Amino acid sequence: MTKGYVSAEEAVLLVESGNRVFVHGSAATPIKLVNALLKRAGKINNVELVSISTYGNIDWNHPEVLKSFYLNSLFVSENIRSWANSAYGGYVPVFLSEIPQLFIKGYLPLDVAIIHVSPPDVHGYCTLGTSTDIAISATRHAKKIIAQVNPRMPRVLGEGVLHISQFDSMIWEECELVEVDYSSGKSDVISRKIGEQVASLIDDGSTLQMGIGAIPNAILGALGNHKDLGVHTEMFSDGLVPLVEKGVVNNSKKKIAIGEIVTSFILGTRKVYDFVDDNPYIHSMDISFVNDVGIIRQNPKVVAINSAIEIDISGQVCSDSIGTYQYSGIGGQMDFMRGAALSEGGKPIIAIPSVTSKGISRIVPHLNEGAGVVTTRGHIHYVATEYGIVNLYGKNLEQRAVLLTSIAHPDHRESLEMAYHKRFGRLIKGL
Repeated sequence: MTKGYVSAEEAVLLVESGNRVFVHGSAATPIKLVNALLKRAGKINNVELVSISTYGNIDWNHPEVLKSFYLNSLFVSENIRSWANSAYGGYVPVFLSEIPQLFIKGYLPLDVAIIHVSPPDVHGYCTLGTSTDIAISATRHAKKIIAQVNPRMPRVLGEGVLHISQFDSMIWEECELVEVDYSSGKSDVISRKIGEQVASLIDDGSTLQMGIGAIPNAILGALGNHKDLGVHTEMFSDGLVPLVEKGVVNNSKKKIAIGEIVTSFILGTRKVYDFVDDNPYIHSMDISFVNDVGIIRQNPKVVAINSAIEIDISGQVCSDSIGTYQYSGIGGQMDFMRGAALSEGGKPIIAIPSVTSKGISRIVPHLNEGAGVVTTRGHIHYVATEYGIVNLYGKNLEQRAVLLTSIAHPDHRESLEMAYHKRFGRLIKGL
């Protein structure tokens, strides 16, 4: 299996000073190659790394690395959060659906793409495995491609297919993919309550988009008695697998890719990685297709479920920062919130616990100074907490404040009522 393969240290010699380098993300983060590249600090300089979420232990926090490499993140993840918020990193606010345009139109021209792929088939074709997303566009527009070939990477069918002749260098590295586990057995009481309430909003024949986490998993766990659900989602995770196996998800009512699951990346445990492996039911596509509002809206009853860090009483949603501290990114939230809103019978939903783990209210009089607005108050529809669900669409600012206060944690309703009185000059009645 080693013919044509080189060591990671040799492979990354293709990266030169002044290069912009794309790094494959999520479960497909090519850790072996990334850490080999960072070890070249001091020998090459002024290298810019571009990526969305990465996972795994990236050994970046060294003075020599920070002098040689700059991280330009398109979606900030935990393992590089401090780096992205330092003087040696930055964040690009951009809709996930539009990131390929940064490569195509030359806003971020790529010199090298470092990717993580499944082994070649008998014809020499590999797949981008768990993450087609923006990686397929990156490989099409990078001058050079370095591949980490891994027999543990599932062969995921769809658009993310490359021939080994396209690789300028490749390594063979058998390793387990990172796993993220939000199994329903571990979900807390609050998540289950939110999940049950949101599930009651979902009609038979709906098309689902949701991410990973305790709340999305709890929602999926409450859909066992639904019928004819479809999936068109940027991310596919474990919680969807039982619904497919039970026939609850059959994609029969969709208008786009009828009878097929459309996704762009897979993140979860080995269970979902094995489920998608060489599975013709799964179509992993370019994010510019999956997250295209014009595509999303064609499916019936699109239910888009997303989360937030905080929501102010006018309906502005901050999902990517804590004040000025960049916590994550815009991602695909607005792509699907808008697509669901335009879908016939669609429901865009923000689902959050009423308070943080420290007891701080997520429903606030105004966003923290410097906080980014991801979903605007013009795009907001449903908001769910463990205390209920409200629909803000068509409601004026005063009505929104009343509705959001009604689903805030009881410990914080008095302060919200005071903010309401200060803003509107009257008391809330009926709460």
